[in-house]
Amino acid sequence: MNKTSKEAAVLCRDLIPRLDVLDDREVVLCPPFTALEIVGEAIRGTKIALGAQNMFYEDNGAYTGEISPLMLKAMGVKYVIIGHSERRQYFGETDDLVNRKVKAAISHGLKPIVCVGETLEQREAGVTEALVKSQVKKAFDGVTPDEATQVVVAYEPIWAIGTGKTATSKEANRVIGVIRGTINELYGKTSAEAIRIQYGGSVKPNNMAELMDEPEIDGALVGGASLDAESFARIARYDD
Repeated sequence: MNKTSKEAAVLCRDLIPRLDVLDDREVVLCPPFTALEIVGEAIRGTKIALGAQNMFYEDNGAYTGEISPLMLKAMGVKYVIIGHSERRQYFGETDDLVNRKVKAAISHGLKPIVCVGETLEQREAGVTEALVKSQVKKAFDGVTPDEATQVVVAYEPIWAIGTGKTATSKEANRVIGVIRGTINELYGKTSAEAIRIQYGGSVKPNNMAELMDEPEIDGALVGGASLDAESFARIARYDD
């Protein structure tokens, strides 16, 4: 929940020349709903894609305050973050709700970025693997093999979000390997290799290269560091 529409437009103007030159990776900007239109206009014609931070699973109706997949599509949105830990923590989003949103997004041609991850208490209790396996299986429930390849998964340990703490690259790689193994169980090796799995949790310019050196990590879901153009560009261009 950062940046007014005008502030988002300024950030975009700073980002576009730094990011539009990248040909070997995909960059997605996910501003608040109020800035989707202006950011979409700013990046039109560039290689940068537009994403939303959330959505509801119904097309329309008496759901005051919610945004539907149809509304997002009409604004040129391509990706939508679903089940972010803050949505789960502060707004009570359940695995069932996440699954309904995933299926609604796919049915409208939106690509879900599904977030999974454990709290510090769950990590210390040794249930990280069981938890992320369960979250992945529930998120993909009822999703066909063809549909599954449209989904991006983001592993974001909740204890590392906005805290300055980061899972070590080896630990992040290990858990993402568990996630990929779970997808392999559900859909087979080809799908498991095709689905992109990102790491999120205090990603910064000084740790991005180390994270991306790990074989299971396909990208990053960047939080606070994306609010500064230079910082975000350095992350996206980590191997320059």
